[in-house]
Amino acid sequence: MYKITGKHSFNIVPTEGKSEGLLNGDFYSLDIEKIDAQTWHILKDNTSYYVQWMERNEEAKTFTLKVNGSLIVLEAKNKFDLLLEKMGMANVGVAKVSKLTAPMPGKVLDVLVSVGQEVLKGDGLVILEAMKMENVLKADDAGVIKSVNVSIGQAVEKNNILIEFE
Repeated sequence: MYKITGKHSFNIVPTEGKSEGLLNGDFYSLDIEKIDAQTWHILKDNTSYYVQWMERNEEAKTFTLKVNGSLIVLEAKNKFDLLLEKMGMANVGVAKVSKLTAPMPGKVLDVLVSVGQEVLKGDGLVILEAMKMENVLKADDAGVIKSVNVSIGQAVEKNNILIEFE
């Protein structure tokens, strides 16, 4: 079972291996024709839909579709997501990183961010030289830089706090 929310909310129980199942408790059947890697033509109840995948965020469990030219953003939750939500544990395992620490002893070659700067997941923060190799230390999550605790040329030990996030 899946719960899909967007402008409207509905429950889907697909039949494995088939283009049919239950939609809010009512039987549905689809005729699906794949047009290309991201586009499908779907016929449901004599109504034609052209559906194109625009964006997919696995972590947030959201996806954006273009249906007959209109953009639709949906959130999809499976039975495990719904169970965790029901138990009040929807955010278990989601820990906000509050600091960047040195993974090994080394020398700071460059600091790529400043206090107050917004960063995205994967953005470079610090370049650390260790064992004659340059290592770009990246953001594990999006956030705002609260403090930069190192400067270029500074030697650091393993686990020294280099940057803190708000």
